[in-house]
Amino acid sequence: MRAVRLSVVTATAVAALTALTGCTEKASSSSGDSDRVIDVTATDSKCEISKKEFPAGHVEFAIENKGSKVTEVYVLFPDDRIVAERENIGPGTKQKVTAEVKAGDYTIACKPGMKGDGIRQQVKATGGSAAKRDPRLDTAVAAYRQYAQEQADATLPLAKTFAAAVRAGDLEAAKKAYAPSRIGWERTEPVAESFGDIDPKVDVRADGLEDGQKWTGWHRLEKSLWQDKKITAEDKTLADQLITDLTDWQNRVGKADITPTSMANGAKELLDEVATGKVTGEEERYSHTDLVDFKGNVEGAEKSYELLKPVAKENNPALVTKLDKQFAALNTLLDKYRADKTSYDFTSYDKVGDGDRKQLSDGVNALAEPLSKLAAAVVTKSS
Repeated sequence: MRAVRLSVVTATAVAALTALTGCTEKASSSSGDSDRVIDVTATDSKCEISKKEFPAGHVEFAIENKGSKVTEVYVLFPDDRIVAERENIGPGTKQKVTAEVKAGDYTIACKPGMKGDGIRQQVKATGGSAAKRDPRLDTAVAAYRQYAQEQADATLPLAKTFAAAVRAGDLEAAKKAYAPSRIGWERTEPVAESFGDIDPKVDVRADGLEDGQKWTGWHRLEKSLWQDKKITAEDKTLADQLITDLTDWQNRVGKADITPTSMANGAKELLDEVATGKVTGEEERYSHTDLVDFKGNVEGAEKSYELLKPVAKENNPALVTKLDKQFAALNTLLDKYRADKTSYDFTSYDKVGDGDRKQLSDGVNALAEPLSKLAAAVVTKSS
């Protein structure tokens, strides 16, 4: 889920991550065309953009946070579906996002404090031609769409097992079914988030609620199971609602707007999810099943990478070498916390000490830095 309110520990992790991934200081458009570089300057009260009209195709959004709050920036369709995003941009840091944008009207939204609808600017992409794309990337998009659908299809039976245990009032069975029911979601979370309205229903934490929002979904039930240690009548209703919302996700996955750059950016977003939620222990604060989610996020990021890898390797072989190394290193590190490499039975995260958490954080940061360059690598060859 999107991290919303950051603790001191999380803010430190974000600062370290954005320092590594904020590579806009020498920003130049991935297409070599300055008309396709849009500077976005975010403050606590403004969202300034360098141009409100630009050519359709591959566009680079060069973001700088000059405010005092952690912010996030979205490029949105008119119906608020997400075209591209970058979250957890720390004060005084820079990030860049390469996106494939078709001709049409869009909104750029800066969200200081990462809450609410954001400060919005209307922009337009002009021209009738779509971005030029290597045919292998069309194959990658089709394969990823199938993967996302398979994950949603596989999640529903596991979620129904979890919900059935809640409805039966079986505390231990519900606890056992909880983490497995989330793996498919964690692998493909950026796709679900792209719709805008599903994630807040099923995966929001208490500190991520907007004013007036009712708390529903996995984490509300997680609190009942592990902290309250009882299942109420309301929990049983919430379990039914979870299945309704996940079925909605399952039915909409195939309609998601997916491009090679959104796949690459989504992989980076999954690493951000790990850095700001799993490594800190904030995501699964009651169940301490963070490492299960952690592994799901890494698997989802790696799936996108592997599908894009043939083109990325041709365009930027050094980047691929680095990504191969860092994915392998992080997976090896995660394997330390499970006895069976084929299972998702990981060590409870409250048993993982500060030193080990620091090692996991370093592994995530080492992967996130080169992964932030994947979108540009599938667009153009490195010079």
